[in-house]
Amino acid sequence: QVQLVESGGGLVQAGGSLRLSCAASGRALRNYLMGWFRQAPGNERAFIAGIRWSNGGTYYTHSVKGRFTISRDVAKNTVFLQMNSLKPEDTAVYYCAAEQTPWVKTDANEYDYWGQGTQVTVSS
Repeated sequence: QVQLVESGGGLVQAGGSLRLSCAASGRALRNYLMGWFRQAPGNERAFIAGIRWSNGGTYYTHSVKGRFTISRDVAKNTVFLQMNSLKPEDTAVYYCAAEQTPWVKTDANEYDYWGQGTQVTVSS
């Protein structure tokens, strides 16, 4: 089992920044892909960024590339999502997820472990 706890959400004005954290516990993560997803009301949960724990390789969806940065702190077993130049359309509940896989996976249904989510609201 992997336990994930997100933090760092909040209310921010358009153009501002937020940094989300996801603290992981329970298992060694070296074979895991860590992902950040978001879900706005009425929408499906969508992949936005992923990082391979073993080598730090990163992956982004087009809409956040250049604005969001995913990273990890191996010593603290924590994944981060730095979000800059935020837009009102970034408003959503943001979730951290983990999946033991050598592949890049962007389908939420393929992830076994999830955090509780953290709300991000961007005002115009």
